[in-house]
Amino acid sequence: MHGGTTFVPYDNRLKNLVEFRMTKNTVIAWSFVVALGGFLFGFDTAVISGAEKAIQVHWNLSEVQHGVTMAIALLGTVAGALLGAYPSDRFGRKRTLFLIAILYFFSALGTALAHDWSVFILFRFLGGIGVGVSSVTAPIYISEISPANKRGRLVGLFQFNVVLGILVSYLSNYLIGQGGENAWRWMLGVQAFPALLFYILIHFVPESPRWLLLHRKNRDTAMQVLKKINPLHYLDELEAILASVKAEKENGGTTSLFSKKYRFPVFLAIIFAVFNQVSGINAIIYYAPRVFEMAGLGAQSSLLSTVGIGLVNFSFTLIAINVIDKVGRRKLMLIGSFGLIAALGFVSHSFYSAAPNGLAVTAYLMVYIAFFAFSQGAVIWVFIAEIFPNEVRAKGQTLGSLTHWVMAAIITFFFPMLSEWAGGGTTFLIFAGFMVLQLIFVWKVMPETKGKSLEQIGGHMMH
Repeated sequence: MHGGTTFVPYDNRLKNLVEFRMTKNTVIAWSFVVALGGFLFGFDTAVISGAEKAIQVHWNLSEVQHGVTMAIALLGTVAGALLGAYPSDRFGRKRTLFLIAILYFFSALGTALAHDWSVFILFRFLGGIGVGVSSVTAPIYISEISPANKRGRLVGLFQFNVVLGILVSYLSNYLIGQGGENAWRWMLGVQAFPALLFYILIHFVPESPRWLLLHRKNRDTAMQVLKKINPLHYLDELEAILASVKAEKENGGTTSLFSKKYRFPVFLAIIFAVFNQVSGINAIIYYAPRVFEMAGLGAQSSLLSTVGIGLVNFSFTLIAINVIDKVGRRKLMLIGSFGLIAALGFVSHSFYSAAPNGLAVTAYLMVYIAFFAFSQGAVIWVFIAEIFPNEVRAKGQTLGSLTHWVMAAIITFFFPMLSEWAGGGTTFLIFAGFMVLQLIFVWKVMPETKGKSLEQIGGHMMH
């Protein structure tokens, strides 16, 4: 003691610094491992874009059969999203991640080796289930182990890995696509390698401490995990979680997602997920080569342009997850909405021209992807994982994910028919109109969640 000031011994300060660094690196490592589910999600979603025409020729598919081939994985994703809360709550976040890895692995091998169209459809469906369950479980897990001031960035790793998977699939398709008539099998089969790596790495992450407390009442194990996450304040966090559970029970707690008190987060999750898809993003991800060919580019140039789309998506997602905790979710959405309206308007105008300029359409679509990645792409999984109270988080994430994938399946199935019937100009103008509605929603309704604990956000949403 000197001059009324208490000095912390140097050894203690060094110990605290070391613990802080170790904690930071540990949580990032766990988050990145779980976010590899996002990489497989993105790869599985986009890889079909490079193989779809070869598959149609290989099995001589009709337009309806081809539509089923393209949409079947999304139907599996809808099923996986619908079921995702059950294994996540019943068996735990970690065991569900093992299931996801297995589904991805066998889907990759099955589609690559299939010699019958119905078998191919079955394995694409299984891969879709993996995507759906992943979109529920991975964001929940990361949100539940993340400090409040880093949660946006860490959950954003999931979306970062999604777009990395999309980019790698585009690059892979471009390189493998020059390998002959059976190249499409290799395009789909290479996913088995990252799926196997994901399965191995999951062994090194712990179970979610909030799941342990809520569903297993395992205070000791939960406290050990929380101590690794936040060694200085883990007891405070433990008490905050237990207090929120107690308060919920005292208020006549129910785990029915559609009870009156949860209607605001339910509304937010549904509307947010709908807007994500009516922006047209999945139509572009799934049919990028086809869109570029509609604009007048050749087949190889179209495949190469999809790589450019993937690079832009990756770059702006990286920027977004580095600013989301500083700028906030709502501001990113406002910026993105304005940009999406403008970019889609320019794409629409180009297609209305007598002879669309392929390079101009490519440039406008890259601007579109940049604004989408910076806003909706980076925010959706963070926001939906945050807005539900602990006791219904898995169900709420399931609802948001289910809505997202139902809309994705609808748009993916109908996009070729809509673009054929209405033309590119009208199709992209419709997408622009929906983004005007999104802008109004963000401006008037969407709350900000940055910097708040999950318990604080849950309490705010209830009131």
